[in-house]
Amino acid sequence: MTTTKSISSTDAQNKFGQVLNDVTQHQTRYIIERRNSPQAIILSFDDFSRILNDELERQTINAMLKEVQPTYALGRVIDYDSPKDDD
Repeated sequence: MTTTKSISSTDAQNKFGQVLNDVTQHQTRYIIERRNSPQAIILSFDDFSRILNDELERQTINAMLKEVQPTYALGRVIDYDSPKDDD
């Protein structure tokens, strides 16, 4: 069974050897976060290959990405007509 963990970019940098071992030996996936926002994913080459070749795995990853994806809801779009030149 694959486990997904989130880790700060600083912790990932400081513990890269441990993260790499966990990824390759235990098929753990890491979401790297900066300022509590997901920035990158680390996964093993074998795991990546499996995702590419397995529809169920792609759906699982897609659901996970939707769950952790940041939502930006600042403001709203205002539609207006540009002023026309009256000559």
